Amino acid sequence: MPSYAIIALLLALVVVILVVSTRALARGVERRFPPTGAYAQIGGVQLHYLEIGAGPDADLPPMVFIHGAAGNALDLHGAFAGALAGRGRMVFVDRPGAGYSRRSRRTAISPQAQARTIADLIDRLNIGPAVIVGHSFGGAVAAALAVQDPDKVAGVVFVAPATHPWPGDALTWYYNLARLPVIGHGFAHLIAVPFGNLLYRRAVKSVFEPDKPPRDYASRSATRLVLRPASFHANAADVGALNTHLRELSTRYGKISSPVTIITGDRDNVVSPELHSKGLARDIEGARLVWLEGRGHMLTYAATDEIVSEIEALGRRVKDPSGRDQMPDRPSLAT
Repeated sequence: MPSYAIIALLLALVVVILVVSTRALARGVERRFPPTGAYAQIGGVQLHYLEIGAGPDADLPPMVFIHGAAGNALDLHGAFAGALAGRGRMVFVDRPGAGYSRRSRRTAISPQAQARTIADLIDRLNIGPAVIVGHSFGGAVAAALAVQDPDKVAGVVFVAPATHPWPGDALTWYYNLARLPVIGHGFAHLIAVPFGNLLYRRAVKSVFEPDKPPRDYASRSATRLVLRPASFHANAADVGALNTHLRELSTRYGKISSPVTIITGDRDNVVSPELHSKGLARDIEGARLVWLEGRGHMLTYAATDEIVSEIEALGRRVKDPSGRDQMPDRPSLAT
């Protein structure tokens, strides 16, 4: 057999192995983390969300949680559902294209479009105005929601938010590769899933640094769901286009009039706290900036208690705008 034929045969064998591995791994993660919420058809998006009802002694307004890049509804559910159970009605959303939410290739990529979809869900569920909690990329969506649909928003808690354009459009290499025509499709369907699973623990450790992830983070967050071809491709499209969309969105933050708390770690190596969190505090009049020293990007798990305390404080502020029922700020947390 000619050498070129042997090479072609070996390449075909490698492709078959990668295809089989990708399908097996994607099906495996879906069996481990099946959809457990409800669906709403909104425009071109089939939105999946988890809802927890308020208890008889609820003391907080309704809350909508919006996860970051590579996440899903279970990511924030795993961090906050137990801590806030019964305190108020809670909705955890799979952003369009993430988790078990589906979208067409050309819809709901920008934070603005995703915010409109979530605003429609708030109407559909009749839960507004709600306190919006947005982490990382979800912070951009929360900001867009507050700008575009202020009547749906009682207040916003931004956690390590990505809200401002950064110089140079620099992205991790695999985001750029996954967005390429044809090549990106092949990368997402052949390489990203098996190799992403091999590198998953290292990636989690990196995004948490200098904090340490909980031992059960993988099971609580279900973040391996991004390691499916369609989810990986959608996540890359979201992140790849984010800087462009933030150039327009960030000029409108001065319109946000609802109460705002911004929580950031000063050692966040994923989203610059100086550029994003301080920039957001500068742009929104009256915003409260909570600066956590020695903490990284995944405050949702590394500083859950502090975030819950800030949600409680903002909830009291929403329920009593006069300020009569406010707790004093804790100087050790805020600047």
